[in-house]
Amino acid sequence: MTDLDASETQSEHPKASFRSFEESTKQDWDLIVPQLKLTQNLVADRVLRLLKELESDHGGFPVNRLEHSLQTATRAERDGKDDEYVLCALLHDIGDTLAPYNHPSIAASILKPFVSEANHFMVKHHGEFQGYYFWDYIGLDGNAREKFRDSPYFDYTEEFCAKYDQTAFDADYKSNPLEHYEPLVREFLAAKN
Repeated sequence: MTDLDASETQSEHPKASFRSFEESTKQDWDLIVPQLKLTQNLVADRVLRLLKELESDHGGFPVNRLEHSLQTATRAERDGKDDEYVLCALLHDIGDTLAPYNHPSIAASILKPFVSEANHFMVKHHGEFQGYYFWDYIGLDGNAREKFRDSPYFDYTEEFCAKYDQTAFDADYKSNPLEHYEPLVREFLAAKN
């Protein structure tokens, strides 16, 4: 379902008429809640569109942001990681162009309802773990990840950055195309019954 299809579908349904939540009624919410599933079913299209937009921004890096995301996912997939992990690898930097200083939180928020606690932690904190490799060069603490040393997901996140994220800037690497991951995005981000 495309955004246009959904907006047409949503426009066919009656709308609540309150001006504030205080005025709302159960009948209003009976109209609203079913629309949530329609909206959630649009998320995959929107996420894929955001990923495609990353292609136009390299941010000074050796590869554009989409290629970095594809390399991260491809490396994880080729190493035998499961689909959920590969999805996280693909989406981990989706917020780079929306909120460069807080991009991990954007990806983590998108993924939270659909992934394990370990994968959510990994995505949410990968920025601080990734900082180990370069933050000292830009005046930040390269050991900032140490504040998470007691987390049961420290080693898991450290491995993600070491094996897949920090290595995914190779202009000669042959990544899977975005189309390869489209079914995965759709499967995980679709509304559940």
